[in-house]
Amino acid sequence: MAQAPVLYDFEVALAHVDRALEEKLSVRTARHPSETLDRVWLRVLAFCFFQEERLAFGKGLSDPDAPDLETRDLTGDLTLWVRAGKAEPSTVHKVANKNGRARVAVFFESPRRMEEFILDAREEKLSKLARAELFAVEPGLIAALAEKDERRNKLSVTIVGDHFYVERGGRSVDGALSRGQV
Repeated sequence: MAQAPVLYDFEVALAHVDRALEEKLSVRTARHPSETLDRVWLRVLAFCFFQEERLAFGKGLSDPDAPDLETRDLTGDLTLWVRAGKAEPSTVHKVANKNGRARVAVFFESPRRMEEFILDAREEKLSKLARAELFAVEPGLIAALAEKDERRNKLSVTIVGDHFYVERGGRSVDGALSRGQV
């Protein structure tokens, strides 16, 4: 019998300084049985970074071509497609090619993983990947957040430039965000 996903609740006080965004978010996501806690935190950080009206979690792990986060406009057209963690260059290329008006991004768990993706994409000569936005979170930030496996989390996330500052349970952690280009 297959294990059921575990639900996680995040109450987030978000301040994205460069975007002049300050919001209280109630983020609820399911952790797939095969998903690590590190990846759950990566998805939550991506949710905070890309926060906008109608942002929602996608099918992610259960469908390799589906985004982990997506936004659709009122007509149902895709406006934002985000993959968190491991992404295949050919999949991201296909999405960028098919959805010319949508913002396409990949949010990696480490700068090393982002560099591997860039090298693979350059080898495959995928032209549409030049418009994809690539970001990588410092792995130490994710590891610090994933130290405690709590299903209910209350945190404060401040994003300034390319840096995350997170306060959770009286403990502050921070980490840089790197950007890449194919």
